Amino acid sequence: MKKEMFKTTIDAPKNKVWNILWGAETYPQWTSVFSEGSRAESDWEEGGKILFVNAENEGMVSRIAQKKENEFMSFEHLGMIDANGNEDYESEKVKGWAGCMENYELKSENGKTTLEVVLDVDEKYADYFKETFPKALEKVKVLAEQ
Repeated sequence: MKKEMFKTTIDAPKNKVWNILWGAETYPQWTSVFSEGSRAESDWEEGGKILFVNAENEGMVSRIAQKKENEFMSFEHLGMIDANGNEDYESEKVKGWAGCMENYELKSENGKTTLEVVLDVDEKYADYFKETFPKALEKVKVLAEQ
């Protein structure tokens, strides 16, 4: 695993950027670059389960490891879920990345918000994230600056 960091500066307050990131209507918009129809299902409480799923209801099972409203959100990826709702925490595929972290930090700077994302990435997917994550953050920026 290696850590990848992505960063953007957004001309909007932290609370607006936060709401764009985790809002039920806006989350699918900026994450569509990863998979069309993406959504997150969660109670959004620290320690709670979160499902990151695509249009076919397949995706990742994660935990909200840490949450500080409008400042920091950390996810620990635990397993996968299939279209039938079966959760997998044991397969070799899952063991390769289980425990990986994905962290979002928002900071105010000169009336703008700096959004920094740090994630653990399997080296074979590093190029994919280097290509897609900047596109996703550009969508966050456009939505927040409207």
